[in-house]
Amino acid sequence: MRATWRGHLIAESDRTTERDGYRYFPPVSVRREFLQPARKTEADLRCPHGVQFFDLSDGTHVSERAAWAYEAPQASYAPIAHWIGFWNDVQLQE
Repeated sequence: MRATWRGHLIAESDRTTERDGYRYFPPVSVRREFLQPARKTEADLRCPHGVQFFDLSDGTHVSERAAWAYEAPQASYAPIAHWIGFWNDVQLQE
């Protein structure tokens, strides 16, 4: 599975997992230089899994809150703790 954004390969792995309709990539498969932590909103702070959203940036373009990870998930989400999910402007391909 590959995640691309504006022509950049953001993540690639054969170990992704699906949860609630979203595909998550292991942390080691993600090119973190494109991810910048987004400021937490009130909704983020209420999330029971400790969500952290990330803006994607290549130095010229920005896609706000286009990726996220659960930093302190409850038991049901523990297997994807710190794994990265993508949406909005990010394309996923098998």
